[in-house]
Amino acid sequence: MQQKYSIEEIISYFDIDQLNSMQQASLAAPADQDIILLSATGSGKTLAFLLPMLQTLDSTNKQTQALIIAPSRELAQQIETVFKRMRTGLKVTCCYGGHLRETEENNLIEPPAVLIGTPGRLADHIRRGNITLPGITTLILDEFDKSLEAGFHDELSFIISSLPSIKKRMLISATESVEIPDFVNLNEPLELNFLGDAAADSNKLAIQYVLSDEKDKVDTLFRLICHLGNRLTIVFCNHRDAVERTSALLLEKGIYNEFYHGSMEQRDRDSALSKFRNGTVSVLVTTDLAARGLDIPFIRYIIHYHLPATQEIYTHRNGRTARMEASGTAILLLGPEEKIPDYITETVQPIELPEKAVLPEKPKWTTFFIAAGKKDKVNKIDIVGFLSNRGQLKKEDIGLIDVKDFFSFVAIRKSKASHTLQLIRNEKIKNKKVKIEIAK
Repeated sequence: MQQKYSIEEIISYFDIDQLNSMQQASLAAPADQDIILLSATGSGKTLAFLLPMLQTLDSTNKQTQALIIAPSRELAQQIETVFKRMRTGLKVTCCYGGHLRETEENNLIEPPAVLIGTPGRLADHIRRGNITLPGITTLILDEFDKSLEAGFHDELSFIISSLPSIKKRMLISATESVEIPDFVNLNEPLELNFLGDAAADSNKLAIQYVLSDEKDKVDTLFRLICHLGNRLTIVFCNHRDAVERTSALLLEKGIYNEFYHGSMEQRDRDSALSKFRNGTVSVLVTTDLAARGLDIPFIRYIIHYHLPATQEIYTHRNGRTARMEASGTAILLLGPEEKIPDYITETVQPIELPEKAVLPEKPKWTTFFIAAGKKDKVNKIDIVGFLSNRGQLKKEDIGLIDVKDFFSFVAIRKSKASHTLQLIRNEKIKNKKVKIEIAK
């Protein structure tokens, strides 16, 4: 018998009192009708498609019933995190490039109720016969415009043509300027367009600009970050080499930061994001890879070090801040030959930087890398217990913990880090000696 899930109980796990109008409309839509859901970045779209999907799942059905396709591994992981937070008891598996395929194959032996993944890796698993396809009746394409933009047209077409039993399709996006290919097979879809709500929320996002006297804007960026202080800040560059160069130059000047782009190994990407989330650094220098799929709360500033190529990119970058009820500021860094793009129609206020730059306060946290994770049966409670007992740390000296499949990251108060590392270096977690070090 199909289990009914309490919406009120589920949203209580997310510390919200009620769904917003977009989420309510999605939940109220006919269960057998295809849906196109358009809503601004940061408006809660993940819950808006997971909640109605959940109502279609049968806990007694041992086949995979829903497939969610995301354009990036970070977005796929974020969807998985939200689904697990709903505490349904249903199995979910996430598949993406950079993740061990053997691990995913083992996870797929017992079919998950919900399968989440990126187009390339999902297509690979289908070709290898690892996914049970006949039971999948719900297909969700999150940020489908980005998947098409990223060149996943052939993979998406192959995946969708391999699904014989789809009854409901949901397409999710923060923009409405993309043409939906015929292979998606939408059948008289209901469009839920809440993009107009973004204008009503625009007062939460302030737009400012800073002028740089030099074409190389690193010194101005440095002075700007000093002026902004130790608040969570994302610096967007247009190219991977510029990301690494800018990050290195900021570090030389005393600004603790991490860089993040698509050519990095998965562990390095996870490490950079963990350090940014847990307060080891307050500045993340990145490409537009971070413009979607990163749900890190309380990001205060977005700095467009390089001007975005399109209005769409500008919108997605800015969507990392001023999320839900929070406010935020987007700052354009303009060189001598640059001007504010024509598509920016809001009032843009100038920032006058002080002549003398004073370095922000250094972060109070550092990050430990622990070479054990979920597949080693290690969880957050195990890590807290280990650090408390073996590392002699108090609860307030342990920050955010991020447990991956084969390794974990944990924030430790910097003043305690060196002593703690000496105490635990040769100790065992769950009767197993594992490598523990400062995360690189």
